[in-house]
Amino acid sequence: MQITACVESAKGRHERTFDINALVIAGWAGRDRAKMEAHIRELEELGVARPKAMPTYYRVAAARLNTAPAIQHTGDTSSGEAEAMLLAQDGSLYLGLGSDHTDRKVEAYGVTVSKQMCDKPISDTFWPFEEVADHWDELMLRSWTVIDGARVLYQEGSLAELLSPESLIHGYAGADTLPCGTAMLCGTVPAIGGIRTAARFECELQDTVLSRRIALAYDIDVLPIAEDQT
Repeated sequence: MQITACVESAKGRHERTFDINALVIAGWAGRDRAKMEAHIRELEELGVARPKAMPTYYRVAAARLNTAPAIQHTGDTSSGEAEAMLLAQDGSLYLGLGSDHTDRKVEAYGVTVSKQMCDKPISDTFWPFEEVADHWDELMLRSWTVIDGARVLYQEGSLAELLSPESLIHGYAGADTLPCGTAMLCGTVPAIGGIRTAARFECELQDTVLSRRIALAYDIDVLPIAEDQT
């Protein structure tokens, strides 16, 4: 899987192509156990069983990554989750933004399957990880849903609410860095008012220290479910 994106750094901006051959999603990655329990309860209300391990690393096909302004999904039971995304390439680590868009109906009986069913929208802008490593916990994650034309704040929290990138990387790779070509979604913060579907999902990763932000937005094109023929 290849994506072309803008790398925004203190030295300026340049375009580059990333080759991604592995996508991993770090689930149940909260640092605060109380807030993690709140997220677990959110999903339990949808029928999702409690995790056996925290964090849990879900492998998803890299081809599911999507930089298009819209995704298509069968039925209206899917929703997005804003997540920081780490990407290892040519000995360097980059930070972007992604949405772990998931089919909530399928998630009730198979979390891994539900994650594989949906495209994973990602930003077309990345920052060098080294530029944010010393203030990672101050980065802010926000998302909004657009439902019936109304844009509503859906998620808001700092990355201090989630496990550190070093912890997530070591937990998955057993090393200090991700394998080259690996992208990792790093967990999410609870939804304000509970998980729900929407026609559009918007999110941002804000760096108040360096006064910059990465934005991501996409529409959800709901495909009809054909009735089975008997």
